[in-house]
Amino acid sequence: QVQLVESGGGLVQPGGSLRLSCAASGSRFSIDAMGWYRQAPGKQRELVATITSGGRSDYSDSVKGRFTISRDNAKNTVYLQMNSLKSEDTAVYYCNAVGVYYDGRYSSYESWGQGTQVTVSS
Repeated sequence: QVQLVESGGGLVQPGGSLRLSCAASGSRFSIDAMGWYRQAPGKQRELVATITSGGRSDYSDSVKGRFTISRDNAKNTVYLQMNSLKSEDTAVYYCNAVGVYYDGRYSSYESWGQGTQVTVSS
């Protein structure tokens, strides 16, 4: 189907910035929407931001004005620019993609990346 590989996590001080990337690969597929989710220790996975193939984006209230999601459709890649990071942004960030693939017939898919750790600490 479709594989997602994330990169860009790490340790950053409060107020700092990080940029996450997620590249999708596979054969005969299209992507309708991509997004970022995060899961902090002891908490449920939550939506951070999503973006459609047409470029429409949505954000959780907790990151609005600080995070920016973007995508390069030609590279099947989505980015998350995170500015003004706070300790509460510490979590494992997961990339998500939904769309359609073809293996003799068209089928929908939803894929997840392996996750990348973001730690905000002084």
